[in-house]
Amino acid sequence: MSRNGTTRATIAHQAPPRNAPQQARAAQTRAQILAAAAELFADRGYPHTSIDHIARQVGMTKGAVYFHFRDKQDIAAEIVRELYNRWRIRIDEAHAMGLPPMETVQALLANAADKFFEDDIVKAGARIQAERSLSDTTLPEPYVEWISTLSTLLAKASGAGQLREGMDPESAAYILVSAFFGLQHLCDVLNRRADLPRRWAEMSRLLYPSIAASPQ
Repeated sequence: MSRNGTTRATIAHQAPPRNAPQQARAAQTRAQILAAAAELFADRGYPHTSIDHIARQVGMTKGAVYFHFRDKQDIAAEIVRELYNRWRIRIDEAHAMGLPPMETVQALLANAADKFFEDDIVKAGARIQAERSLSDTTLPEPYVEWISTLSTLLAKASGAGQLREGMDPESAAYILVSAFFGLQHLCDVLNRRADLPRRWAEMSRLLYPSIAASPQ
């Protein structure tokens, strides 16, 4: 035991691991590769993006990229996983606002529209999911988590008298998810999503009154 009463074991436990700087650099490099790949996947699509393209985009050799990822499929799968992580953050943020359930749904989808416009990981993840048949990568089933999340919120909205009488929460969730992701695809094809937040606001003014309870 040291003079101040702290055991050497405790000191050793508190000290950062010797390889912490290397791990931090590796994580930073991995994130840089993902960011570069996301920009390319979002712009060119999965089939037309190669490891060569990604290496040049990030300013590395192919070998350096392969040190962090097995292949292009591995990079694509990681981008989709990160996409889902970011959606869960958006969901948590919407819940943290403390709004009534229907308003939480509206805030969540409006926020998602903004992220589709500004976040390359979101853009790339969505495109990779849309092109899933063109790769051998195992990806999460798209839209399922969104439908589940909105169904839960809309069931709460129904219990709070915010949902139109006779409207099934799961059916309403399917309507919203179909409308949102269909619209983002249309905006991507026509305007590279530059108008998505505005178009979603326009669609929302038509959609929500069709599923919400009439104002008293």
